[in-house]
Amino acid sequence: MGSLHRACAWKRDDRQRKIDALPVTYKEPLTPAEEKIHALPLATLVTQCRSGLLNPADVMQAYAKKMLVAQKESNCITDIMVNHALESPSLAHCGPGADSDTRAEDSRPLLGVPTSFDIEGHDTTIGLARFSNKPAQTSAPYQSDLFGRTTNPYKATHGVGASTGGGGALVAWGGSMVEVGSDVAGSVRIPAHTCGIWSMKGSVGRFPVLGNMSPMTGLEAVPILTGPLANSLDNLEEFYKRVIDMEPWTYDHTCVPLQWRPLDLLEEGRKLKWGVIWSDNTIPPTPACKRALSTVVGALKADGHEVVDFSPPIEEVLGIGYQIVFADGGRQIRNVLLPGETLNAALVSVLKHVSRSRFGRTIRRLWSFITGNSEVEYPDILKEKNIVEERQLIVQRDELRQQWHDKWQNEGLDFVLTVTFPFPALENGDGEKASLMSASYTFLFNLLDYSAGVLPVTNVRKDLDSLPVDFQSTSMYQSLSAPARQAWSTYDAEKMDGLPLSVQVVGRRFEEEKVFAGMRVIEAALKKKNVLFIGKKDAV
Repeated sequence: MGSLHRACAWKRDDRQRKIDALPVTYKEPLTPAEEKIHALPLATLVTQCRSGLLNPADVMQAYAKKMLVAQKESNCITDIMVNHALESPSLAHCGPGADSDTRAEDSRPLLGVPTSFDIEGHDTTIGLARFSNKPAQTSAPYQSDLFGRTTNPYKATHGVGASTGGGGALVAWGGSMVEVGSDVAGSVRIPAHTCGIWSMKGSVGRFPVLGNMSPMTGLEAVPILTGPLANSLDNLEEFYKRVIDMEPWTYDHTCVPLQWRPLDLLEEGRKLKWGVIWSDNTIPPTPACKRALSTVVGALKADGHEVVDFSPPIEEVLGIGYQIVFADGGRQIRNVLLPGETLNAALVSVLKHVSRSRFGRTIRRLWSFITGNSEVEYPDILKEKNIVEERQLIVQRDELRQQWHDKWQNEGLDFVLTVTFPFPALENGDGEKASLMSASYTFLFNLLDYSAGVLPVTNVRKDLDSLPVDFQSTSMYQSLSAPARQAWSTYDAEKMDGLPLSVQVVGRRFEEEKVFAGMRVIEAALKKKNVLFIGKKDAV
C-alpha cells in the first residue's frame, strides 16, 4: 500500500474509531429537552450555561447527536473530539451542580457554544494526505482523497462548494451552531450559499487567523482569512462580536485593535443606497441565482431604498488577482501532494493551464481561437512570475483598489450586492467544468479587501428557473464566452430543484458591523414581501 493510501486509510479508521467510542446515548433520537437546546440562540445558550441552568455537557450531547446524522448523510466530519471536550478541566465547574460563586466568576463569552474548528493536538489536514497524523500545535480553523466526498445536505447528488464545505454541511444539519473556516477566494461564503446558511468574510486583520494552515503560505498579496458560518444571522453576528470583544489583537499580531462598533440601520430607519453588480462579465449568474438577486433588489425597492446598477472595473481586478495567486505557477499546491493524490476539480482545471509550457499555451490559445474550445481560454498570463513582475502586479492591484474606492465614494453607496456564486450547488463531479473562474464573485472582494456577508434568500424552483429547451440557439447562449458555456453546461434547474440560493452583501474595508446591519435590512425587506427561504431544518 502506497503512502497516500496508508494516510487516507489511517485517517478514516481513526475517525470511525472515535465515532464508535461515543456513548450509546449519542446515537439515540433527540429528547424534548435537547430539541429545546437546539432552539436556543447563541446569547441565551451562553447565559444559561453561565448561570447553571444548562450544563455544557448536555449541549454537547444534543449537538453531537445531529453531528452523527450529518456525518452519516453528508460525510462532513474530519475528526471527533467530543470526549476530548468533555474531559476538559474548563467544564469541571459548569452546570446546575456548580458552586454559585464559581458560576458568577465565569465570564467566558462562548461557554457552551457548539463550534467546529481545528484544535491543538489534533490533525489539521486541510484535506491533504501529507498532513494526516500531524496534529495542530495551536487552535485554529479549516477542510479529497483523504476523507472522501462531502455531499450537500439538501441533495446527496450535489456538492457543498469549497474548502469549508464540510463545516457548512455540519451547520446546515444542526451538528454545530457555528463553523470557523478559511477564505482566500470564497471558501467561507460559497459553502454558506450551497448549504443555505449565513457567513461573514471580514477585512484582513479583523478576525484572528493564528494557527490557520494553508497550502499557499506566504501569500501576502491575498492573505488567507478566517471567518464564521452560522445557522442564523443573529448567531453569526453574536459570535463575531464576542470574538472581537475578546480582543484577539492581544494574542494574534495580525489582528487590528479595532473594538466592536454597534450599528442598527433598522432602528435608524434611514433609506440606503445599494449598488448592484449583475455579472462579473466572465460567467454570468444562471437564472436561479439571478432570480435570488432580483428578489432582493425588488424587496429593497419596495421598502423605499434606492437601488442602482454599479459597474466598477471587475475583469481588470480579477485578471490581476489570478496572476498574483498563481504567480508561482501552482508550485506550492503541487508540492504538498503525495504521489497519486488529487486536488478538487476547480483547482485541477487551473493547474492544467499554469503548468503548460509557453509553446503549449500558445498552440492551445490558437486552437481555442479556431475551435472555440473553452479549455484554453485561461489567459497566457497565468505563468510563473519573477519578483519584479509580482511587484508590478501589486502596484496595479492598488491602483484598481483606488478606482473602486473613488467610484463607490462618488456614487454615494452604502452597500454593493452580487450573487455569491453563479450556480446553485453543483452536481458531484461538475467542479472542473465550472472551473475556479466561477468563484470570481467572491474572490473579487478578497482582492479588494472588502467586508462581505452571505445570507440565504430562496430556493431553486424548476418551474421558474429552467433554461428554455432551445437555449443553445438563443442570443443569451451566443453571448457567452467558451468558458461560460462550459460552466453553464452544469446548470440543470430540475436536478437542482430545492437547493438554496443566496446573495452577497458587500461593504468597504472594516465595515463588518455595517454589513451585518445591511443583512438585517435585507431580511426585514424580504419578510415584508413574504419571501421565504426553506432551510434544512424546515425541510426535514
